[in-house]
Amino acid sequence: MNSMIRIAVQKSGRLSDDSLALIKECGIKFYNGTGKLKSVSTNFPVEFLFLRDDDIPGYVADGVADLGIVGENELVEKDKDVTVLKKLGFSKCRLSLAIPKGEAYTNVHYFQGKSIATSYPKILGDYLSQNGIQADIHEISGSVEIAPSIGLAEGICDIVSSGSTLMMNGLKEVEEIFKSEAVLIANKSLSEEKLTIVDKLLFRMNAVQKGKSNKYVLLNAPNSSLDRIIQLIPGMKSPTILPLAQEGWSSVHSVISEDQFWENIEELRAAGAEGILVVPIEKMVV
Repeated sequence: MNSMIRIAVQKSGRLSDDSLALIKECGIKFYNGTGKLKSVSTNFPVEFLFLRDDDIPGYVADGVADLGIVGENELVEKDKDVTVLKKLGFSKCRLSLAIPKGEAYTNVHYFQGKSIATSYPKILGDYLSQNGIQADIHEISGSVEIAPSIGLAEGICDIVSSGSTLMMNGLKEVEEIFKSEAVLIANKSLSEEKLTIVDKLLFRMNAVQKGKSNKYVLLNAPNSSLDRIIQLIPGMKSPTILPLAQEGWSSVHSVISEDQFWENIEELRAAGAEGILVVPIEKMVV
């Protein structure tokens, strides 16, 4: 296949690390040395562009890149005409309003007539408009947390992960206005040949992510309990049941979501399950 797709990825930071980890788990090999801005895979028809995250939606919309991995916050803020192919489930964060921790706060109407510093004026403006609040938005590109302490603004709106940065700057989070995670976006005018490559990439990503959210479960159980255990861990179609050397016992093998397993573990034990093993799944094709 002579055609190749271009994927724009953030050049550094947590989103970059998570994006490149997913791509490598998809079996795609490439070199991304320090300071490298482009890289071509050695075993998949894809070229990577390493860019600033806020440039990625524009590059994809303009067709410079065919795909991009970007945070939903940047995608919504830039408001570019692209297609969201898939939510990726990593680099989750929230966009929140924060004020000096000594300030009394009741609800979002606290911000009526006040000034707010942010790097996300569109998302903030839409939120304030939806809540009927008029405020003065100061758009700044970085170090948003310092704005109240230097008198630039009375509050801020910024990305929050743990909240530790807010605390270090004497601020407290008061309103969550937007939830974000990494998404895979695409140009709306891809050729049929490129769409075929994209489908192959999505197949690999789905297999990796399905594997991460599920676990392979092996356990021993008395035959008298098999009906109940099958109800608790039904698997993709049905569990595999193999007789043990000890008469009246079987080994049950199944696939189950990790959350569902922890919900059912006590019931499995109560039904007589023993020697329960939970094994990670690298890839899962359904």
